[in-house]
Order: sequence, then structure tokens, then C-alpha cells
Amino acid sequence: MAVEEVVEDAAGLLETVAWMAGAAVAAYLLTGVVAWLVRRAGRRSEIAREIAQRLRNPVRATLLVVAAWIALNMSGYAGEEWFPVVQHLVLPAVIVTGAWLVGNCAFVLEERAYARIRKGVHDWREVRKLRTQVMMLRRVTVGVISVLAVAGILMTFDGARTVGASLLASAGLVSIVAALAAQSALGNVFAGIQVAFTNRIHVGDVVVVEGEWGRIEDITLAYVVVHVWDDRRLILPCTYFTEQPYENWTRESAELLGTVEIDLDFRTPVESLRAELGRIVSGTTLWDGRVQSLQVTDATGGTIRVRACVSARDGDDLWNLRCHVREQIIVWVQSEAGAALPRTRIEADADGAKSARMAGLPSGVSQPSMVD
Repeated sequence: MAVEEVVEDAAGLLETVAWMAGAAVAAYLLTGVVAWLVRRAGRRSEIAREIAQRLRNPVRATLLVVAAWIALNMSGYAGEEWFPVVQHLVLPAVIVTGAWLVGNCAFVLEERAYARIRKGVHDWREVRKLRTQVMMLRRVTVGVISVLAVAGILMTFDGARTVGASLLASAGLVSIVAALAAQSALGNVFAGIQVAFTNRIHVGDVVVVEGEWGRIEDITLAYVVVHVWDDRRLILPCTYFTEQPYENWTRESAELLGTVEIDLDFRTPVESLRAELGRIVSGTTLWDGRVQSLQVTDATGGTIRVRACVSARDGDDLWNLRCHVREQIIVWVQSEAGAALPRTRIEADADGAKSARMAGLPSGVSQPSMVD
């Protein structure tokens, strides 16, 4: 009698598995037909094409698992000893694939909303702001769906439900300990959300942090990645941007001013150099046409300090423009104004002794010797 029961149970299990496999095959064929129809529609619709790309695998996996789960529950063997075990194996798979599908649906909706809003926005600052917020919203969505999926899987275990109820009943001390232990991690999470939605920094902003110049490459719930100018990556916790001072060169506008300082001789033709600066910046596309000026900011120690102020569209152009102006002024001094090169003047007194002076010539000396 026991042998017959074992054989009957095995036959019922095999029959159930066969029904589940058949349902999975039918679901697979159905998803193939749906995918073909969506691809056909995607030729004329961008939304359909994006849905086909994003949701093909999640929909297929979800339908396969759901079909197997439905076949299992309709098999008529719910009273068998093996049924709860098989059901418990299938149910977590339904939760995981469902979470995968819901997450990808959320991604499609976020991307479509971002694309629609971006079409009507011509300000690059607003575009970067939207991009940053969409990225952060996506990460929050993934986090919430993942937590709910894990909680759903755990709740399928009777022991987990019992433990969860007991923890909720005595959550006072446990919650305090957990909060203290996770204070740093939770602080970073909330700081990341705050940074993304309060317009402090956006992806693509030019910043100076820890003495390093770079661009914001990524903002996560835990850290911010800064792409430094020499291709290094500076990883900083999100709390850094809520607690420490830093420079954001592009928060309101990317346009910047920069200076070039050169020490020259007192005999420098300043007006000619000022005109040369205008010619230099007018001949390059790096200059945005806003500001160009030249002033003498200091005159001590035997030289004058000339400062050229120029403007550019962004930090990259400003750096290259400053280097270009510096190089061209040096070339002009070498070829057109040799007298502007800094010199050390030596004065010979009546006794034939020499003394070096780092200032201009005194009025009593008519023909001093010059040493470059």
C-alpha cells in the first residue's frame, strides 16, 4: 500500500511538472508573438520600440513563471505533501520576476517623461538638472522595489513572519540600535537625495573639491563621482556636499572669467600690449566676446605686473584661452617689444663700485649698463 502511495504521489508530481512545463512553453510562444507585434509597431513608434527593448526579457520571464504558477495551482494536487514545497519554490520566482518587470516599467516611464520634458527645455542647466533628478529617482525606485521584493520573499517563510511580528512587537531597543549602526549609511542616502533635488550640483557641473578641478560624473545614493581633469576619479560621500565648502563653476552659468599675469619691464608699451591682447582674443573661437581687458596691477621690485582678463563659455575653453593668451603675449614680447623683457639694472658710483638695484634708474645716472 505504501508503494502504491509513493507511485501515485510521484505520478502526480510528474503530471504537475508536465503541466507547468507546458504552460511555460505556451507562455514563451505567446511572448514571442507579442514581441513580434511590438517590433512591428516599433518601426513607426519610438515608444513601442523602447518598450520592446526594455520589457522583452522581464515580460517573458514573468509570463513563464506566472504560467507555471497557475498550472501548479490548477493541477488538482493541492492536498499532496509535496505541493507546498513546489509552491514555495515557484512563488519567490513570481515575486522576483514581477519586481523586475515593475522596475523596468518604471524606467520606461521615467525615460519617456524625461525625453518629453527635455524637448521643451533649451536651457542646458535645466537639462542637467532633469538628468540628475531622473537618475536619482531611478535609483530610489530600484531601492524601493528591491526592498519590497526581498520583504515579499521573506514573508513566504512562516518563520520569517513570526520573527517579523516579534520584532515589530519589541522594536524599541532594536530600532535604536539599528539607527545608530546605520546612521552613516542613512545619512549618505538622505544627503544624496538632498543634493540631487536641491540644485546644489548636477551631473556635468564643473566643480573644485579638495583642490581638484573636475566634472560631476555620477551621483548615487551613497557617493558622488568627480571626473578630475587628468582622468582620475574622485569618490566623495554625499554628505561631503552638504557639510563641506566647494566650488561649483556652473551652478547658474558656465561662463567664466580668467586672468593671465606676466611680469615685464618698466619700458613695456602698455597701450600696444593692450591692442595686441584685443587682436589675440579676436582671432580665436575660445573667447566668447564678453570681456577682455589689460591692466597694470603692480609696479614694484624693478618690474611691472600686467594682468590680462578674458572670458570664455566654460571652464575648458577658459583654460585653453588663458594658455593661448599667455603664449601669444610671450611671442609678441620676443618679436615686437624686446625692451619689455624684465632686466636687472646695475649702477656704477663715483668710486667704480657697482650696486645692483631692482628698481628704476636714479635721475643722477645718465648711461647705465644693462645686463639681461
